[in-house]
Amino acid sequence: MNQNIKFVWKKFEELSLDDLYAILNLRQKVFVLEQDCPYIDADYSDQNAFHLLGYEGEKLVAYLRAFAPDIKYQGSSMGRIVVEETMRNQSLGIEITNIGKSFLKEKYPNHEIVISAQHRLEEFYKDLGFISRGGVYLEDDIDHIQMYIPPNQ
Repeated sequence: MNQNIKFVWKKFEELSLDDLYAILNLRQKVFVLEQDCPYIDADYSDQNAFHLLGYEGEKLVAYLRAFAPDIKYQGSSMGRIVVEETMRNQSLGIEITNIGKSFLKEKYPNHEIVISAQHRLEEFYKDLGFISRGGVYLEDDIDHIQMYIPPNQ
């Protein structure tokens, strides 16, 4: 656990303009520029999400968004899991994903947790308890696979 990172959950209406700007900036830096994947990130789903922000001082360095059941999938779900490039290889991706899992397990214990994982990260998510489901599919020109954690697990 990285002691320098402060994690905070916020609903959309609790996000400040600076929070929202930092979220969009981080997601665009990683998903659009670094991964060379032009897509519409501002997909109007943020309004229905819980947002987990990981700050090192004043800088957003990790983020994910989580959803109640029946929004993205029948189960609860999370996505847009992202870590600032300079902060990688410090287990921050593991930490933020585990915080997201714990949040959803506590809030929706009778529902599975679903993610649409980049296929190249399948083993990473398996190590965190996710199970692959179905075949590989193209999402925003990147291979993905659906993964889940069963309810009450």
